[in-house]
Amino acid sequence: MIQGSARRVLYLSYDGMTDPLGASQVLPYLAGLTKRGHRITLISFEKPERSGQERAAIAQTCVDGGIEWHPLAYHKRPPLLSSMYDVRQMWRLASRLHRRRPFDLVHCRSYLPSLVGLKMKRRFGVPFVFDMRGFWADERVDGGIWNLSNPLFAAVYRYFKKRETEFLAEAHHIVSLTEEGRKILLDRGGDEHGPPIVVIPCCVDFDAFSPVTPERRTAARHDLGIDADATVAAYLGSWGSWYMTGEMLDFFKVQLERDANAIFLIVSREPRDQIIADARRHGIAVDRLIVRPASRAEVPKLVAAADYGLFFILPVFSKKASSPTKMGEFLSLEVPVVANRDVGDVEPILRESGAGVVVDAFDGASYARALDQLETLKPDIKRWRAAARRWFDLDTGIDRYDAIYRSVGSPTQ
Repeated sequence: MIQGSARRVLYLSYDGMTDPLGASQVLPYLAGLTKRGHRITLISFEKPERSGQERAAIAQTCVDGGIEWHPLAYHKRPPLLSSMYDVRQMWRLASRLHRRRPFDLVHCRSYLPSLVGLKMKRRFGVPFVFDMRGFWADERVDGGIWNLSNPLFAAVYRYFKKRETEFLAEAHHIVSLTEEGRKILLDRGGDEHGPPIVVIPCCVDFDAFSPVTPERRTAARHDLGIDADATVAAYLGSWGSWYMTGEMLDFFKVQLERDANAIFLIVSREPRDQIIADARRHGIAVDRLIVRPASRAEVPKLVAAADYGLFFILPVFSKKASSPTKMGEFLSLEVPVVANRDVGDVEPILRESGAGVVVDAFDGASYARALDQLETLKPDIKRWRAAARRWFDLDTGIDRYDAIYRSVGSPTQ
């Protein structure tokens, strides 16, 4: 039995709840935490292109989950200034809600919301959780979003690295997505000399992402027009930036050399024309690709068609703290994975579970070896499932957040 009473929590997210990550990596946790008795108020930023139907669906999900949702409008332009404007709007709303009825804790998802969380602590004495989600400022550099040769971006990078130090020093708790990220923080003097660091990866609802049955695979292939005997590789999520799309396409090209009927199923909301153009540049015919956008509920139905999941991510410093959501979803579906090393805990998870293959390098010979290993992979479903649950089970993630919330001092009434 976890000690401590339920808390009144303000959850701050710059990600929208109508975005895929909001639906998969925020709302399921918050709904679980409200069932533990916590009173959750959520502020998020919603993109103008999301439909009224999508917003209504999220609003109903929040009502059903007992979450008090306050959506704000997301602004994209001008760069940087629009983000600072959004942060200011978040601060105004957060402080107004706190004055109306005080919060016990502010839970900040990543760096921009943590600017508000830190201010809430300093202004009102409210503890905050720095749920860092990775080394965000370094991700912007590694992903080519911030070019440090530009003095403006260099100054912004220095600003956020300084704020990062303050978040790490003043947070009530720090949440890292990976053990590798936690080790980096400990090497900097965390935990023993600062707030406790808890590892909570990007978790998966194992009920929603249940193991693929032969019947579901047959139905998915029928709906997508894929031959029953074709080899199907699947990719989920954003396309570009630190996701190594060229290398993934080259990997699939090696797959095509073995099976000319192979299909690359790309489940993404990114523009289809861009994905098709990238494939053509790598010599892959359009009829070998299927590109589909999908809601969270539709993802398991589509991925059921796959023989394996594929993702390569830039092996850079910032990605040591990355927990790819797609990995937990593939493993929960019991779809084996092909991935690269030096990304968060990807390699140790695949070694422990035996549920996939790690490529040695980004070249044809390494891709061929990985496919050889994949073809001889002997499924040990019990082992796969146990490892997937140990790393990615949603209920375990909720347990850990619940413990953090209850560790705060006396609750408000």
